[in-house]
Amino acid sequence: MTHDHTAPDAAAEQARREEELLVRVLRSFDDCADPRLKELMQALVRHLHAFLRDVRLTEEEWRKGIEFLTRAGHITDDVRQEFILLSDVLGASMQMITMNNRAHGDATEATVLGPFFVDDAPRIELGGDITGGAPGEPCWVEGTVRDTEGAPVPGARIEVWEADADGLYDVQRDGDRTMGRAHLFTGPDGEYRFWANTPTPYPIPDDGPVGGLLAAVGRSPMRASHLHFLVKADGYRTLVTHIFVRGDALLESDTVFGVRGSLVKEFEGHPAGAPTPDGRAIDGTWSRTRFDIVLAPTA
Repeated sequence: MTHDHTAPDAAAEQARREEELLVRVLRSFDDCADPRLKELMQALVRHLHAFLRDVRLTEEEWRKGIEFLTRAGHITDDVRQEFILLSDVLGASMQMITMNNRAHGDATEATVLGPFFVDDAPRIELGGDITGGAPGEPCWVEGTVRDTEGAPVPGARIEVWEADADGLYDVQRDGDRTMGRAHLFTGPDGEYRFWANTPTPYPIPDDGPVGGLLAAVGRSPMRASHLHFLVKADGYRTLVTHIFVRGDALLESDTVFGVRGSLVKEFEGHPAGAPTPDGRAIDGTWSRTRFDIVLAPTA
């Protein structure tokens, strides 16, 4: 019995065919007039094909992936963005934030925007209340906005928003009532202060395909307790961040990987009847925290 040593090895031939296809797809972008778009598309193709070949994806797995993305598209609307949730739970959102907000001195670290930011939140004055009647324990929040040289940043716009004690944002409730969100401007010394609710943990929307994915891989949909901030001022890099409650059991397992140690703050609890910073009368317990913000320059 003789062997035909000229016949190609099956594994080598398979690899050749796969590599040949990859090269053809990459070359299809050669005439792209936009250099950055060409770079992005070719890199995407290389990494996508590397994933497919690495895990040896089956056609059935490919179909299930397409079905997953289709469901994500169907559930997405002008209030709910399932693809942002997907980006969040895969850590892609936080990686984007990390790459695009480079360390600069002691500038405050950035985190994810999340899917529940809304433009045109009502304005409050310094010391005002963002809750709009949302259920929860009152929380006094104060601090300053400064630059990396320590100079105050007056007139900075601060957007704040949070979930209520039921774990819901206002946009998740029926009706169009605005609760748990507002914007204000820093004073002449960069100071700010307002009433919010003490942050509580809540799940990301888990009744869609992203929730199903988390359940399938044994992950919780819960987010650690937090309060969102978005800070803008001329000449400074816009900061998207939030602060977390020290001692929260979910700090190590926040499902969108948003927790940074520098953003974990003490929320000091006060008993009913304890005097408040502005003399407001509160029937029950309340808390207090301080968050001093440092903005990086745009340059």
